[in-house]
Amino acid sequence: MRGVRVRGVRVRGVRARVRAPAGRPGPSMAQPAAGRPPTLTGVPLTIETRTPAEITAAELYALLRLRVDVFVVEQACPYPELDGQDLLDDSLQVWAHEDGELLGTIRVLRAGSDHPAIGRVATAGVARGRGVAGALLEHGIALCGPAATIHLHAQAHLEAWYGRYGFERAGADYDEDGIPHVPMVRAPR
Repeated sequence: MRGVRVRGVRVRGVRARVRAPAGRPGPSMAQPAAGRPPTLTGVPLTIETRTPAEITAAELYALLRLRVDVFVVEQACPYPELDGQDLLDDSLQVWAHEDGELLGTIRVLRAGSDHPAIGRVATAGVARGRGVAGALLEHGIALCGPAATIHLHAQAHLEAWYGRYGFERAGADYDEDGIPHVPMVRAPR
């Protein structure tokens, strides 16, 4: 199976064991045993990364289902979630699970370019407030590489949250499907 080049490295079915974001353990995170690093719930969070050629139909279905549950159903925003970009050669699907339970997902577009985009950041209701979205965002930023200018379109109420990860406003608020959004960018580091 072929992968996609991300900042000079070929990404193929990456699996990463992730602990709580460094320096940001929240009150909902489990306290670590003596000498052990913190985790989100006492069990290491697993983050998966797949190209369109590598993702299985069942994996993609689960991710799309979570995105529809969050963006279309929960936020009462009927819009065409199936936009064709999930199947582009330079896209990456990234998701977190714990003991097989899907907790959250992001999508990276134009992976390997100087101007990738991160989007479709969705967290399952049971996983909110546990650092899952932050862990996914940090993983997505790492996939984009330090020399990339990363773009995203944030729901306006999340502007400060994205700001914690180095994203800055890049334009005026706009309406997208009835929800206020703001363009944001993260400059190369």
